[in-house]
Amino acid sequence: MVCVCNATYCDTLDPVVLPALGTYVKYESSKAGKRLERSEGSFQRSLHAPGLLLTLNISTMYQHVKGFGGSLSDAAALNILGLSRPAQDNLLRSYFSESGIEYNLIRLPMACSDFSVRPYSYDDVPHDYELKHFRLAEEDLKMKIPLLHRASAMSRRPLSLYASPWTSPAWMKSNGDVRGKGTLKGQAGDKYHKTWANYFIKFLDEYAKHNVTFWAVTAQNEPLAALLTPPQFPTIAFTAAQQRDFVVHDLGPALARSPHHTRLIILDDQRIHLPHWAKVVLGNATAAHYVAGMGVHWYLDGIVPASCSLEATHKLFPDHFLLYTEACSGFITLRFSVSLGCWERGDQYSHSILTVLNHFVAGWTDWNLALDLEGGPNWVKNYVDSPVIVDSSKDVFYKQPMFYHLGHFSKFIPEGSRRVGLHSSRRCLICQLEHVAILRPDGALVLVVLNR
Repeated sequence: MVCVCNATYCDTLDPVVLPALGTYVKYESSKAGKRLERSEGSFQRSLHAPGLLLTLNISTMYQHVKGFGGSLSDAAALNILGLSRPAQDNLLRSYFSESGIEYNLIRLPMACSDFSVRPYSYDDVPHDYELKHFRLAEEDLKMKIPLLHRASAMSRRPLSLYASPWTSPAWMKSNGDVRGKGTLKGQAGDKYHKTWANYFIKFLDEYAKHNVTFWAVTAQNEPLAALLTPPQFPTIAFTAAQQRDFVVHDLGPALARSPHHTRLIILDDQRIHLPHWAKVVLGNATAAHYVAGMGVHWYLDGIVPASCSLEATHKLFPDHFLLYTEACSGFITLRFSVSLGCWERGDQYSHSILTVLNHFVAGWTDWNLALDLEGGPNWVKNYVDSPVIVDSSKDVFYKQPMFYHLGHFSKFIPEGSRRVGLHSSRRCLICQLEHVAILRPDGALVLVVLNR
């Protein structure tokens, strides 16, 4: 199941109109080919329900929702801009407009990630502790910033952007290379760490000059990435204690002193590190004061249950949000990175989102907004799948089941919504239903049900 879009055609959705009292609106997607198909119905007065009964309880309120979205990596930007202008508009509208699935979160790598065509940083002049030579790259100025302006113009909802660094300049790293695994030279509080913290502020300053502001930054993409990634992968390794000290002595104070009202997210890595990482960082009162929340990646979710990682962390630190900051299918596969039309990959997305929402997570961010047929470009050949696949040679893009699965959440659950109580009349082991109930700020209730 894919929708083939081009310069003149793409499927669209109508803006959400709240149903009249006593009625409901249903949107359905299926392996057989339904794509957010809309229908209406009326509530029945009788309480006799022979099958499974789901009872909503709006007096039980849980976490607030921040939102849903994806990442504007260099690779995503290249693929979007590889299309003709009308096709680009159709792709951006699909994600951000009222005729699409209305994403409100965008994650942005600070300089290169592996999903770039080259390794680079914003200041490659050795020992430039004043960051006098800090410059945004062509990838920012020619690609990402213009696309962010276009997405924002199409969106009815305010977009919340957050940025994540993969690597520092080579001269700040222990291995002397943007590529590969190293730590930041020295220790927290020294000139390397102060300069690295100021690099974040410079990034925010430069983007602000182009009228782009950031809701948050993460302290480091996958600080323990060395566990999972190819040897050339751009990263800086931090332990929880090193991240705590960097936040306390350098990054926290730098953000607080800056004119930017940008929040700080720690971890940005797998949930196997929770609640340990949170205990180490947020157990320090100064660090806890600077930090707004924790970012989580989905790649090792199968190893540790949500209850003893996400929920355990929420119970310990209820004032700090949990946000899923990265997820994709097709990673580390011996089969195909891109599997066009694969329903199961969409199913895995919905399963993840439903599971984590039911364990106090505030939102979910997909990885690349768009990739090519190979699942790239990626300069370490770490190819993966994406909800939107672009074939620029034909000026078409394909919206996959993952896109529609995400839309069941992003379009109907705006920022500021709250998860509410939901009781199932019985445990139905054969029907494999998963569900969540959400109360929107406008008073409408959203029930998302996945039938696996």
